Order: sequence, then C-alpha cells, then structure tokens
Amino acid sequence: MKEDAYLTLLEPGKETLYKEKGSKFYSYAFPVQNEAQIQEILTDLKTRHHKARHWCYAWQLGARYENYRANDDGEPNNSAGMPIYGQLQAFNVTQVLVVVVRYFGGTKLGVGGLISAYKTSAQMALEASKIIKKTIKTSFQINFDYPLMNQVMRILKEEQIEPLTQEFLIACKITFSVRKTESEKVFEKFNKVYGVEIKKIDE
Repeated sequence: MKEDAYLTLLEPGKETLYKEKGSKFYSYAFPVQNEAQIQEILTDLKTRHHKARHWCYAWQLGARYENYRANDDGEPNNSAGMPIYGQLQAFNVTQVLVVVVRYFGGTKLGVGGLISAYKTSAQMALEASKIIKKTIKTSFQINFDYPLMNQVMRILKEEQIEPLTQEFLIACKITFSVRKTESEKVFEKFNKVYGVEIKKIDE
C-alpha cells in the first residue's frame, strides 16, 4: 500500500448471520466519514433490532488509520469490541464501522466462545463487503493574471491534472487535486512561475 492510499468500503455490506449454541449474531459493515454518522447507524440498528441483547461494534477512522474505538456493549471486557476491531486490522480497512448484534440463545458461550463468535461475525461482514482503494489527495488553488494562462495550462497538461473549478477573467483562478505524494513537486512547479500564487486548500 502506497503511503497516499488506503482501503475502505464502496458501500454498506450485506447483512450476515452467524449462529452459535442458540445465539444469533447479525453483522454489518458500513463505510463512514465521522463519529456523528456512526452514532446515526448505531441508533438505526438498535431500533431495527430492539429485542437484541447486545450491539457490539468497532470502527476505524482517518486516512492514516489514526482513530479507532471498540465497544463490548455489556459483554465481558475485550470479548466483543476488540475481536471486531482485530478484523478491521486484518482487512486493513479504515473509514469503516462494523457492528455485530447479538440475540442471546440461552446458553452462555464463555469468553473464548464470545471472542470466536464476534471475530467470525466481523470477518463475515467484511467478506460480504466490496473493499476499494482510495488515494489521499491534496487540493490547491492557483491565482494568476490572464497573460500567464499558457504557462499554467502547460504545467497542468504536463502533470496530467484535471482542474476541479476554473475562472478565466482578467484575474484567473483554478482549483485542482493531486495525489499527496505528487503534491510537493506540483507546488514547486507553480511556485517557480513569477506571478502565480499557489496555496493549499481544505477539501
């Protein structure tokens, strides 16, 4: 995996079901952008499965895989959330939430049994999902006067950059995105052209 790319899900995966000694484990995988979205999904699942006993989950956020959380939701410590999180790591995905909903079947599984059941359920959810690779991009805005148009367009063509937005008046403005690993080189190219102002913008 290049340092400017990461794996995530194209869309929510299919519901999967794992059974163990009468207990049912429904599992789901979702692509997510932030914690607010995660809370909405959890609220929705708790409404749909209002008779379930546990709604255990783990998520990972950030293109650098920097933020994560695992929740046992009443199961013994580290018997549910961490096995789910372990599968997020095994599949090397981020911007992803996996939820496993448990209906208790009357027979206790023990900590070892729970770990195995939640791990298997999370694995099934991710296997039922389409994993894609996304590149991390850096966005720029360049400002320049119209006479510099040819020079600017030549650099864009050389670097095979498609503008996101463009304004061609007396004062011109173009925004574009490039792969993070290419961003420094592109910045320097434009920065060397007298009369062109380039700045990084938040996407």
